[in-house]
Amino acid sequence: MTRLNGLLAMVLLLAAGVSLLAGPVWVNPLALSQDGRVAAILIELRLPRVLLAVAVGSGLGAAGAAMQAYLRNPLADPGLFGIAPSAALGAVGAIWLGAAGVPVGPWGVPVLALIGAGGAMALLGLIAARGGAILFTLAGMMIASLSGALTSLAISLSPSPFALSEIVAWLMGALADRSWTDVWVALPLSLLGTACFVLVARDLDAMSLGMAAARSLGVEPRRLQALLVLGVGLSVGGSVAVAGIIGFVGLVVPHLLRPLTDRRPSSLILPSALGGALLLVVADSLCRLWPLAGGELRLGIALSLLGAPFFLTLLWRMRARGLQAGATGGWI
Repeated sequence: MTRLNGLLAMVLLLAAGVSLLAGPVWVNPLALSQDGRVAAILIELRLPRVLLAVAVGSGLGAAGAAMQAYLRNPLADPGLFGIAPSAALGAVGAIWLGAAGVPVGPWGVPVLALIGAGGAMALLGLIAARGGAILFTLAGMMIASLSGALTSLAISLSPSPFALSEIVAWLMGALADRSWTDVWVALPLSLLGTACFVLVARDLDAMSLGMAAARSLGVEPRRLQALLVLGVGLSVGGSVAVAGIIGFVGLVVPHLLRPLTDRRPSSLILPSALGGALLLVVADSLCRLWPLAGGELRLGIALSLLGAPFFLTLLWRMRARGLQAGATGGWI
């Protein structure tokens, strides 16, 4: 695993370096010492964006690997469990209040987004505290449905056309026009969330044998669930707070990297964090270079265009394996 992590880190550094130079106006690294404007573009615009892509992508990738291991479901994604929709609801509420004349300040969107994520974490933990993976999934789906309905209500009651366009644009997900302030919000939360997943990595290995076997090996289910909820809340809430809705990272990255590991959950968390960071850095660079009349392609839209066919492919393969198992008398 050390070799895989090292390779991913090297490729990530290379991609980040290219991303710093890429854009509608390519930066000439040889001109940094000669032109102050080039240095300003690099330090104030490009570097925060690259670091934000690393922070958001690593948190989402690690969260996806952890959730798939806990639920023992390769189709699990952290965005399906209500935390991302609830964080989005908080951010939409901040935009709505600002347009309605309530002073929310420059920190309003990230603060209310984190409050929304925290509320979803608390509710999810309260409902599913004594249940297993099935109750956890159902509770997450309920929270996601409620948050989505409230977000739609806020959009329909938008106080102005400007607020409506800002809400819709924010929900599409993007890293454009972000600053160092957003980096200082997302990076610590992503690191703390990934640390929670690392703490329960061995417990997730035991969970792959089933709940009864995991208990016999000394796993405390309530501690495991609490750290998972906290980790997902920090990682996903932090990403939504600064970048809007960016989906499918936690679904795609673990699937691509799992065949390169020994398939233990503990061996997949750090590679998924590095792979998620790499995916977002590359995707954001391509969005920056994509020519559009109204600006650049939104990162959330680009990843949805990539992730939806990937998800359908996974479903088709699982269906084919199920049919084959049924034809041979196996489990469907």
